[in-house]
Amino acid sequence: MQFKYGLNDRPGWSEMLLLGLQWFAVAIPIIIIIGKITGGFHFINPEDQIVYLQKLTFVMAVALFCQILLGHRLPLIIGPSTVLLIGIIVSQEFDTNTIYSAILCGGFLLTFLSITGLFGYLQRLFTMRVVAVVLLLIAFSLSPTILNLITIAGRGTTPLMNLIFSLMLTFAMFILHRILTGVWKSTLIVWAMVLGSLLYFLLVPGSMNMSTFLNVGLVSGFFSHYITTLSFDAGVMISFLFCYMALAVNDLGSIQSMNELLKPPNMSGRITRGMIITGLANMVSGFLGVIGPVNFSLSPGVISSTGCASRFVLLPASFLLLLLSFSPAVIGFIGNVPPVVIGSVLIYILCAQIAAGLMVVFESEKEFQFTSGLIIGLPILLGTIIAFLPAGVMNTFPTVLKPVLGNGFVVGVVTALILEHVIFRK
Repeated sequence: MQFKYGLNDRPGWSEMLLLGLQWFAVAIPIIIIIGKITGGFHFINPEDQIVYLQKLTFVMAVALFCQILLGHRLPLIIGPSTVLLIGIIVSQEFDTNTIYSAILCGGFLLTFLSITGLFGYLQRLFTMRVVAVVLLLIAFSLSPTILNLITIAGRGTTPLMNLIFSLMLTFAMFILHRILTGVWKSTLIVWAMVLGSLLYFLLVPGSMNMSTFLNVGLVSGFFSHYITTLSFDAGVMISFLFCYMALAVNDLGSIQSMNELLKPPNMSGRITRGMIITGLANMVSGFLGVIGPVNFSLSPGVISSTGCASRFVLLPASFLLLLLSFSPAVIGFIGNVPPVVIGSVLIYILCAQIAAGLMVVFESEKEFQFTSGLIIGLPILLGTIIAFLPAGVMNTFPTVLKPVLGNGFVVGVVTALILEHVIFRK
């Protein structure tokens, strides 16, 4: 493709700011969606949830800045990892110190493997079929969370009303995906959140909580809210170990996705540096007590629509995220999105995840075989069953095994590895 600005070109200040605003518009909805879900698991007080979003936005801003100048140096957007969200959901019965100590250790492990080059040996386990299972499992393992979001009945609503609203909003997003082009298509998630929220507030006037952002200051720090107490649990650590294996594969795939589009030099060095920054950012996330980041594969679509492949246009986006992280009132206002809208947008995002998983397996094989269907089908089926296990059944598991056997994603990945490398090994 021919681009108006190449990888290392610097547009004028006006163009850089406008393009940076677009990248900011792409990044902020994912941060708010994942942050609201995760913060809702840990905190009941809305003000504590806003502080969580502040810290999360701060980590994403710093990680994006470091990736652009020190890491992979590619125009890749960064955001909270959905695979770590699965680990947090499964481990929500444990203390937050235990959860984020595991995230800190996972970030350290990813950094160590990237620096030493040992990740290359681990990477061999993740064949195309296993990678496809990983991508598909992320979507299916979050199905119970989506179900809870779109069926929560607040004041003046019923589960049926929310379900109908969610279906209409989801189909509207797919219709707009088919119709829109360019910048409008790249920022579809933003418009879905804005227009979906406005429509829901019109239908259910009492659902908007004005006090969420009116009772907090316009500018406020958050550095007093550290996670300083290290706490370890074997089951939680094993659960997050598998999550970080998948996060590493996701991060690697996102960085490599730019290779075919831009053909940048020294791609192996970019991958190593990019994964080191991702690991360090996850360590900082664990220290601050927020979900860790990963490079997203949304960037090629944005680059193609704007015709700008410059990495420097993401710097204004990182500065805007940094400024936003110090304004709890603005974050509270942006984060006042109804759960049903969040669930609907998450359906759209995870459908793209499913599409990516299917593309991986179909493009890797000239002819799809029955064995491949078995290797992919059983892990997804088992993972989905585990994800929907009733709480009464989960409570019968030993405490140390609950984060592992109760994690549909972990069970699915282990099953895929056994099928691929043991039972159906070539």
